[in-house]
Amino acid sequence: MDLWHPSIKKHFFIPTPLNCSRSPGNWVYVENGRCFISSAASKRYGNITCKYRPLVRLNDNMQTFEKAISSFQNETPVVSDFFEAQCVSSEGITYRNLHPAIKVRQSAVDRAKGKQFPKTALGLDVLMFGFDSVSRLNWLRNLPKTYAYFSDVLDGVTLEGYNIVGDGTPQALLPILTGRTEEELPEARRAFPGARTVDDHPWIWNDFTDAGYVTQWGEDGAGMGTFNYRMLGFSQQPVDHYYRPYQLQAERQYYKNNSRYCMGSEPRLNVMLKWIQHFFDAYPKLPKFSFLFHSEYSHGSFSMLSMADETLTRFLYDMKAAGHLNNTLLVLMADHGARFVKLRNTQQGKYEERLPYFSFALPKWFAKKYPMAMKNLKNNRKMLTVPFDIHETFKDLLNYTDLGDMMTPSRGISLFQTIPANRTCSDADIAPHWCTCMEWTNTSLSDELVILAANQIVNTINDLTNTTRHLCAYLTLDRIEAAVKYSPNKRVLQFKKSADTHGRRADLTDKMTADREFYQLSIETRPGGGLFEATVTHDMFRKDSFGVNTKEISRINRYGDQPHCIRDTLPHLRPYCYCKNQLN
Repeated sequence: MDLWHPSIKKHFFIPTPLNCSRSPGNWVYVENGRCFISSAASKRYGNITCKYRPLVRLNDNMQTFEKAISSFQNETPVVSDFFEAQCVSSEGITYRNLHPAIKVRQSAVDRAKGKQFPKTALGLDVLMFGFDSVSRLNWLRNLPKTYAYFSDVLDGVTLEGYNIVGDGTPQALLPILTGRTEEELPEARRAFPGARTVDDHPWIWNDFTDAGYVTQWGEDGAGMGTFNYRMLGFSQQPVDHYYRPYQLQAERQYYKNNSRYCMGSEPRLNVMLKWIQHFFDAYPKLPKFSFLFHSEYSHGSFSMLSMADETLTRFLYDMKAAGHLNNTLLVLMADHGARFVKLRNTQQGKYEERLPYFSFALPKWFAKKYPMAMKNLKNNRKMLTVPFDIHETFKDLLNYTDLGDMMTPSRGISLFQTIPANRTCSDADIAPHWCTCMEWTNTSLSDELVILAANQIVNTINDLTNTTRHLCAYLTLDRIEAAVKYSPNKRVLQFKKSADTHGRRADLTDKMTADREFYQLSIETRPGGGLFEATVTHDMFRKDSFGVNTKEISRINRYGDQPHCIRDTLPHLRPYCYCKNQLN
C-alpha cells in the first residue's frame, strides 16, 4: 500500500502541540519508590508540607482512599501503587494531584524466591506497549522518530503481514493474552445467561506468574476498558500491579480540572510511561512481564498520535540508558487500524484497519545465543502473522526449543519458529472478511491491460537511465513471459461493519468497488535480453493509468558486463543499463 495514498493523505493533519504548562508544575514526584517534593515548587511557593492518601482497589469499578499519612518528607517510601498528594505552602497555596508509583509487593518477591528458569526458558523480561487503532502505515506516518529509533538503534523487527482476526480491541487482545477467541472462552458478556467475570480465562500473565515473574497490566480509558465495557471485568486483581484504580479515579475526579491530555503539568501518556519505568526500577533482579495500552490519542483520531512521537522516543531512550532493555523482549504494537467512518469508506482504509502495527526488539546478545530464533523472527516479518502467533511466542519464552512445539495448533505459530510462506487465512483462522490476502488469477498475456502494464515497466526502467542515455540504450518490450492479476478480497470490500455490538456477525452489505488492482509481470527487454519482474498498480477508474514503484522492479537474470560503462560511476543502475558500446 501507498504510505501517502490520496484517499488517506486528505485525512491527515498536524495537531497543535500539547501544552500542559498552563497548570503549575507538579509539586510532588516519585523516583525509585520514594516521594519527593519538587525543589522548583519549594523555591516558588516557600516551605511545603504534604499529606499522602493511599488509593486502593475495592473491585474493578470501585476504589477508595485510605487514611492520609500526614507530613511526608523527601525520600519517604511509597506505601501504595497510587496516592493523592495534598500539599500546602507556607503562603497558603494548595496543591492536590493523583500520582502513580510502584510499591514492591513482598508476595511477588517471595513467590520468585527459589524459582529458577527451566533450561528451555529464554529468561527474558517482557515489555509490551500499545496504542489503540493504529495501522502499520499510520504508525510510520505519526511516529517517525519512534520508528527510526526502534528500527535503527534497537534493531527492531516490524511485522509487515500482521492481520487481525476479529473486530475491535477484545478480539485483538484476547488471542494474544489467552490464545483463544472470545467465543471460545467462558461467557463474560454483561446481561448474558451464565456470564461471569474473566478471572478464569487462561491469561498468559498467569503463566509468567507461575514462572516467578512480577506482572503489570493497565490501560487508559477505564470507562471503555477492554474487559469491562461489554464484559464483567475482573473480580480479583489480575496482576501484581494493576493500573485501573488510578485510571478510574483520575477520570472521575481529576480530568475535569486539567488541560486536555494532561495530568497536572505532565502529559497523561508520560504518566503511564513513567509507571512502566517505576515498575522496572522496583524489581531490578526479578523477571518482569508488563503490558500497558494507551488509547486517548489514537482511538478517535487519525493524526493526534503524532503528539506521542517525542514522548515515546524519549521513553525508549531512557529505558535503554537505564539498562532496562538489556534483558527484555520489547514489543510495540496496536490492536487494529483506524475504524472510524471516513477511512472505512476507502479501499486502503479497510485494509489498514486489518493490518495494525506490531514489532519486536531483542537485546544484542539474543541473536548470538539463539541464532535460529532470531533468524526466524526476521524471516517472519514478511509472512502472514496473527494474534495467536504472539501468544505462542510468549509461551516460547517460557519453554523454547529450536524444533518448536509439535503440538502447537496451526493457527498459532511462535515467531521464533518457521511460519510457512504458503500460510493461508484459513490456516491462521482468519475469517474471509478480515483476510487482507488478495485474490490472484493468471491472466492472458495478450490482454490489453497486461500489455499497457508491461510497457509501463519498460518506461519506468528507461526513466531510471534517462540521464545516462548517451551511455545506456533505450529499452523496448520484447515479450511478456508471465502475468498474474491481484485483486482485493471481495469480502473485505463488502464488509460494512459488525452487525452486533460484540463483533461476532459481519454486515456484508457494503457496495464498495475496488479502486486499484495489481499486476505482477515477468517481461524481457531488448536490446540485451534483460528479464525483469515487477508489480504494477492499475487505477481502475482510469484505464490507462499505471504506476510502478522502482523498488518493486527486480532483475531476474544475470547482466554480466552489459552495464560496464556505468558499473563504477552509477552502480545502482547496473540492473537496468545496457551499454550502447558493448565489450567484445
